[in-house]
Amino acid sequence: MTSLEKIERAPIAPQTSAVVPGRHLAIELAETLKLAVPIALTQLGQIAMMTTDIAMIGRLGSEAVAAAALAHTVFFVSFTFGMGLVSAVAPLAAQAFGARDPHVIRRSLRVGMWAALLISLPMMALSFRGEQILLMLGQAPAAAHLAQQYLLGLTWSILPALWFMAIRGFMSAVNHPEPILWITLAAIPANALLVYLLLYGAFGFPELGLFGVGLATSIVNLGLFLAGLWFATRRRPFRKYHVLGHFWRVDWKLMRQLVIIGAPISISFLLEYGLFGAAGLLMGLISTTALAAHQIALQVAAILFMVPFGIGMAATVRVGHAIGRGDAGAVRRAGYVATWLGIVLAAVLTIAVMIGRFGIAEVFLGESTDAAAELSATLLLVGSTFFIADAIQTIAAGSLRGMNDTRVPLLFAVLSYWLIGFACACWLGFRTPSGAVGVWIGLSIGTAVYAVLLLLRFRLLASKLGFQ
Repeated sequence: MTSLEKIERAPIAPQTSAVVPGRHLAIELAETLKLAVPIALTQLGQIAMMTTDIAMIGRLGSEAVAAAALAHTVFFVSFTFGMGLVSAVAPLAAQAFGARDPHVIRRSLRVGMWAALLISLPMMALSFRGEQILLMLGQAPAAAHLAQQYLLGLTWSILPALWFMAIRGFMSAVNHPEPILWITLAAIPANALLVYLLLYGAFGFPELGLFGVGLATSIVNLGLFLAGLWFATRRRPFRKYHVLGHFWRVDWKLMRQLVIIGAPISISFLLEYGLFGAAGLLMGLISTTALAAHQIALQVAAILFMVPFGIGMAATVRVGHAIGRGDAGAVRRAGYVATWLGIVLAAVLTIAVMIGRFGIAEVFLGESTDAAAELSATLLLVGSTFFIADAIQTIAAGSLRGMNDTRVPLLFAVLSYWLIGFACACWLGFRTPSGAVGVWIGLSIGTAVYAVLLLLRFRLLASKLGFQ
């Protein structure tokens, strides 16, 4: 009997139907935290590396920070499409894990890696043309040129980063996300050292400027992927899945299912990140100071976002497990417990940011009293409502992904982010004296609408869910 057959025949834990509802919720909270804590810490580790990059770039001046913001706009608008496809690995593998189908778990990772390979080539081509794209969008030639230097080094990180995400989705789906956390924590100091060496040319290394920062990121992402692959193939409990078995055989049937689930996620990500990218472009049209302040505030928002994003990924797995088992009550508990957990944590973090907003601006710009620092602090205060709404939407979206519901949330994203959020940002930013602050108010409105719609969608599906 093979190890996969042993997993298939392993007894499923009996359902504790006699457990009182409060006990059910306590168990669900504990299981969600068991998954969410390492996932969220991993996300914070990823953002810590990005924050380190921005902080080091900030010592070069506001122009360098603005150029990095433009480079990230071009990079993430393309990268998020691949990220959406690869994120479908988690619900597919989680549902298979709940249904005790180890073959589909392995196949889910395999098709995710193939999808990443196929999509990475056009994504890289877009990033290599970043300067021309930015010039077409009306950005200053000097800033566009600096942004292209960054992209020339950063673009090579696309494929290893997507492969690492696929491995992370697989490990989370089988209830063991911890190795990804260990790998990420080890990468933080390595990234900081490499960025320092290549940015400033320390200890005899060439001074490569923004290109060096991008190149350091690519090298670190390659290391992350190789370490993740080693765990997935060599260490327990992952090696029993034989994730590289028949790797060269493209599984077109499951690939189609991954695309059906993942493509709407990709487009939703594009609409979401595209909105923030467009907001960066709007800030660039207002002033370089506004763009630098926006990038700092957005980086803080990204840090806060990592906690609910981790909870959302845990919700995807927990809901997916329940779907695989055919347990409608567990689906509802998983979604609601994750949502309330995210609201509480987001509120605490938001209060901390509001209190320390001036100190946060100093971290990026040094002990400065210039307009960029003052505006950054103001945007962080305005963003207080945005942070909580962003937490709710990402957890609700994660719960819906666990149910393979991605098409209707895509329609919600179009309505919320662009028909409402972007329109409000443009009007408030350019038709009122609010300027950069008005752009952020528009972002908050669109995100809040999206969060409410996703919560209502999950409530509707969960109330109608039944298994034969």
